[in-house]
Amino acid sequence: MKVMMVMMMKMKVMMMMMMMMMTMMMKMKVMMVMMMKMKVMMVMMMMVMMMKMKVMMMIMMMMMMMMMMIIRDSL
Repeated sequence: MKVMMVMMMKMKVMMMMMMMMMTMMMKMKVMMVMMMKMKVMMVMMMMVMMMKMKVMMMIMMMMMMMMMMIIRDSL
């Protein structure tokens, strides 16, 4: 009887360990997917930032040109 109990306990522990491992694996997979998504998001953000910078530069250039024109006109 005692041996059976011990065996049952061992089995339970093994099952628990297996479950833990499975959950860990699932979590790892999810983490990996999340990381990939994050990477994609980061790249997208970088692209958007670059575009914004370009637009800002263009606007700045336009403003400078306008200022130059105004100054020249005033002169």
